[in-house]
Amino acid sequence: PSIVFVACSIIQGPNVETLFPLQTASSAIKGAIQLGIGYTVGNLTSKPERDVLMQDFYVVESVFLPSEGSNLTPAHHYPDFRFKTYAPLAFRYFRELFGIKPDDYLYSICSEPLIELSNPGASGSLFFLTSDDEFIIKTVQHKEAEFLQKLLPGYYMNLNQNPRTLLPKFYGLYCMQSGGINIRIVVMNNVLPRFMRMHFTYDLKGSTYKRRASRKEREKSNPTFKDLDFLQDMHEGLYFDTETYNALMKTLQRDCRVLESFKIMDYSLLLGIHILDHSLKEKEEETSQNVPDAKRPGMQKVLYSTAMESIQGPGKSGDGIIPENPDTMGGIPAKSHKGEKLLLFMGIIDILQSYRLMKKLEHSWKALVYDGDTVSVHRPSFYADRFLKFMNSRVFKKIQALKASPSKKRCNSIAALKATSQEIVSSISQEWKDEKRDLLTEGQSFSSLDEEALGSRHRPDLVPSTPSLFEAASLATTISSSSLYVNEHYSHDRTTLYSN
Repeated sequence: PSIVFVACSIIQGPNVETLFPLQTASSAIKGAIQLGIGYTVGNLTSKPERDVLMQDFYVVESVFLPSEGSNLTPAHHYPDFRFKTYAPLAFRYFRELFGIKPDDYLYSICSEPLIELSNPGASGSLFFLTSDDEFIIKTVQHKEAEFLQKLLPGYYMNLNQNPRTLLPKFYGLYCMQSGGINIRIVVMNNVLPRFMRMHFTYDLKGSTYKRRASRKEREKSNPTFKDLDFLQDMHEGLYFDTETYNALMKTLQRDCRVLESFKIMDYSLLLGIHILDHSLKEKEEETSQNVPDAKRPGMQKVLYSTAMESIQGPGKSGDGIIPENPDTMGGIPAKSHKGEKLLLFMGIIDILQSYRLMKKLEHSWKALVYDGDTVSVHRPSFYADRFLKFMNSRVFKKIQALKASPSKKRCNSIAALKATSQEIVSSISQEWKDEKRDLLTEGQSFSSLDEEALGSRHRPDLVPSTPSLFEAASLATTISSSSLYVNEHYSHDRTTLYSN
């Protein structure tokens, strides 16, 4: 029972017949990875700096590391293995673009033992985390590694145009060969910091077909939930201020269009939710467990690696908006529908799935049995649109303007009532004045009004025609002179006026 096959999905080669004890295989893999990366990156520092050329994306360097050592390689206690490095100059450029120095890169990966993580997905990949929480090392299949190598020129162009991205940051692609077995690994940024407890973790694709965490996953101490779980737990969504919401949605839209252009689908948004209100109660427990690496001078801060920097860029992150303290860790501030203060950590993962023939067949088969629009496998354009719609309408929402309190409503209603009453009083007064003016005018110059206006006073269904500018002027003169005449004789002819 203690002997198992190494997963064929992550180790491919002509001879997959070797049996490995699980712990021994994991320990040997981690040690060989550290040794190989340390040797190749160390040798790369001797190469001069220059621009990245197109042929640099397809270069593969190989070195053999025997256990007894050689003139160029150190001795080690692992089986003999060969270590390949893909596009070393291109990945060196990517690391420089994100502000990662060679010494920091080597220190993070090689100074302390790697931490193995559990994988909630169905890919069967192994995940290792560096001790300083900076990098994730993931084993990938042969087709995924091949696809990433073909993706590098477009990835290079996209990063130069849009360094603010939630797409994975790839720092290296390697392959370890031993005993006819190939183990391909990719080094990426760590989306969810281990030093910050995630009260909820979700893997969101925007689809609903079988998108619920399994019973086995739910029993874990830190389970990773899925789309249907999010709709049940966070049915009102997560709320941001206007500026943050716009920046986040703009970044997601741009990233999805890039993935669509590369015909990539089946990716996910890995979302970690840290509830600040809960963290206050757990502060003593967390501080006792999360002790920073005191041996490391000046903790490395990788540019664009945090969620906040990925959507806003270095211009704002360097201006003190994101305080350097362990309470934020570069998280995006948000609120739940309950009003809880949250810090969100997120990134798009699993982008090495292209819409190849097998994926087309898988979607066609599932579409015959289930609703084709709900399954995760779909053509890239539809997948991107469904993904964005789900994030925009169900997951992320903009905080609306606060409604007026009842007391303010009452004050507003009273003010409105006063204004309305004043309008009514003024209109009544104006009507009385108009009626008085009409009566006075009719008494002295009734004959000057045309027959149309006369008929309209007795026929409310008739609308008098609009007088011309000349007619209006003459009418105003007649009214003015008549009013003066009436005022002079008002006390003498009052009875005669009203009879007329």
